[in-house]
Amino acid sequence: MSVAKIIEISSDSTVSFEDAIRDGLRRAGKTVKNIKRAWVADHLVEVTGNEITSFRVHLKITFVVDD
Repeated sequence: MSVAKIIEISSDSTVSFEDAIRDGLRRAGKTVKNIKRAWVADHLVEVTGNEITSFRVHLKITFVVDD
């Protein structure tokens, strides 16, 4: 039987939501092992002068805990 844990992270990008997701998972994967799933809990944009300046996602990441 395996045990999983869920953590929450935030990641942002000046390019796109997809880029923010990929970068968040890549960076989390440097210290969190056995990542199995991730879902976008929330997403938002930052706006300056009526232009989008940043795409931000809040991710919930599920990983299996080592024995």
